[in-house]
Amino acid sequence: MKKILVVFVTLLTFSVSAQRGNNDSNRIGISGGLTQMNLFTNNLSVTPENGWIGGFSVRGNYYNDWQMSFGMFFTDSNFSVPTFGLSGVKELSYKLSAVQIYLLPSYVISENHLNFEFGPVLQVNGKLAIDKTRENDVLVDQPNLIAKDITDVTKINANIYVGINGGLKNFRARIGYQYGLTNLFGNLRNNDNVQLTREKFKANLGLISAQFTVYL
Repeated sequence: MKKILVVFVTLLTFSVSAQRGNNDSNRIGISGGLTQMNLFTNNLSVTPENGWIGGFSVRGNYYNDWQMSFGMFFTDSNFSVPTFGLSGVKELSYKLSAVQIYLLPSYVISENHLNFEFGPVLQVNGKLAIDKTRENDVLVDQPNLIAKDITDVTKINANIYVGINGGLKNFRARIGYQYGLTNLFGNLRNNDNVQLTREKFKANLGLISAQFTVYL
């Protein structure tokens, strides 16, 4: 995590310095908002849940009607699956804490008011977090597995982002959608209990985010 922060700050400093003295200057933004996370998988019945996202970015003019946005965001996103435990069948929430690094080309539809943006997102995350008192609950859709069997997900993921960024010059709303190109359940092949099911586990992340950004 420290290495990621150092790289980001270095690139941010270089990006700001590169345009000093030019008419096109970078603008630093601080953002915060909400997420809704889903998993596209045939292995489990997934219910999307809400989470949060926040971070900072720099946006600058690139060429003609194009801009470039580069940023780092922190997020806790959630989803749930049905499990069977001491209290019967109940939904169990899984939390995915992650750092996301964006590099987004942005087309200016209306100067200082509306942009369409798209591009890659690098996501680094840890294991899924669950309520420890329910980590031995049985997964309803996978009765040979318990809740903690699916927590060790892929740590480095690649997503694709599309969205719009609109509002005033110094205050914008950003609405976007991310789709995970990486198999989030790829690491589960190392779990002995998962191997015994002889089932291929595959899941792609889907993340809706709505943020407000203040540009300094």
